[in-house]
Amino acid sequence: MTNRVRQDELEASLARLRALVRDPRAGIFGPDSIVWEVAREAAIFLGAGRAALLQLAHPYVAVAISEHSITLDDPQRRFQNTFRRIFRMVFGDLEEAIGAARDVFRTHVRVRGTIAHHAGPFEKGHRYDARDREAAVWVLATLWDTSLWLFDRVVRPLSLAEKERYYEESRRFALLFGVEGSLPPSYAAFEAYVAGMLDADVLTVTDEARRIGSFIMRPQNVLGRVVRDDYGVFTAHLLPERLGRSFGLARGGADGEKRFNRVLRAAHLAVPRLPERVRFLPSYIEAQRRMRGESGRDRLGEWMTRLYLGDDS
Repeated sequence: MTNRVRQDELEASLARLRALVRDPRAGIFGPDSIVWEVAREAAIFLGAGRAALLQLAHPYVAVAISEHSITLDDPQRRFQNTFRRIFRMVFGDLEEAIGAARDVFRTHVRVRGTIAHHAGPFEKGHRYDARDREAAVWVLATLWDTSLWLFDRVVRPLSLAEKERYYEESRRFALLFGVEGSLPPSYAAFEAYVAGMLDADVLTVTDEARRIGSFIMRPQNVLGRVVRDDYGVFTAHLLPERLGRSFGLARGGADGEKRFNRVLRAAHLAVPRLPERVRFLPSYIEAQRRMRGESGRDRLGEWMTRLYLGDDS
C-alpha cells in the first residue's frame, strides 16, 4: 500500500461501503446513528474555526489550499463547497454520498506539488499530494474530535460507550476517502492519536496557513456572525496555546476565559429551547423528509441553508 490513495483503492473502498449499507435511501449512517444525532446540531459550527485551523496547521493542507484553491479569492465559496459536500456525505442517500466522494477525489488528483519552504518535519522541496493518507486521516480527525468536544459541552455529555460508537460509525465516512484502513483501531487509540498530533511538530503554522487562517476567522455562517466579537478568543481556547499564538489568536487572560465560558454557557442554555428548524441543520431536516417519502421544494429549508452557509448564487 502506498501512502497515496489510488483510484482503484477508492473504488474498492466504496464497494465495501455499499456492502455495509442496509438502506441506500438512509445513506451511510441513517436516523438511528449517533453520527446523525451529533452532526445535525447547528451549534457544532461554533467549532468550525478550530477544525479548520488544525487542518491548516498541517503543511500539506496549507500549501495545497494556497496553491490550488479559490480560498483567497472567494473564501465564502470554498466554505460553501466544503460543507455542502460534507452534508451530502453525512445526510445524503448512498448515491449522493458516493458521488460527493468521487467529486472530492477528482479534485484531489490535481492537487500536488512541492513545499516551497521548510515546515516542521518537511524540508524545502518535499513533495505533497492531496491524496496522502496521513493528511486525510488528520483532516477527518479534526472534524470528529471537534464535533464530539462541542456536542459534549453544548448539547449533552456523551458516555464513553457513545463516543466509541460514534467513532466506529465514523469509520464508514473514512471509506468515502479510501483511508478507513489507516485510522487508529479504536476510540482510545484515536484519542491518543489526536493528543499526539497536537504535540507533534508536524503541525506547524506556516505563512500560508496564517494568511488563510485570517479568512477563517471572519466567519460567514450565522453562528459565527452572532459571536463574531468573541470568535477569535473562543477559537483560541479550543486550540493548543502554541498553535493559537502562531495563528495570531490570543486567549485574553482571565477576561478571555470568561468570554469563552459565556459563549459555551449561552449555547448550552439556548440549544434545547430552539425549534428544530433552527436547531438542526437543513440537510438533516431534508434527510428526515426523504426518509418519510416527502417530495417537493422545502423553501424554509432552502432559506435556512442560505442563512447557515450564505447565498451560493
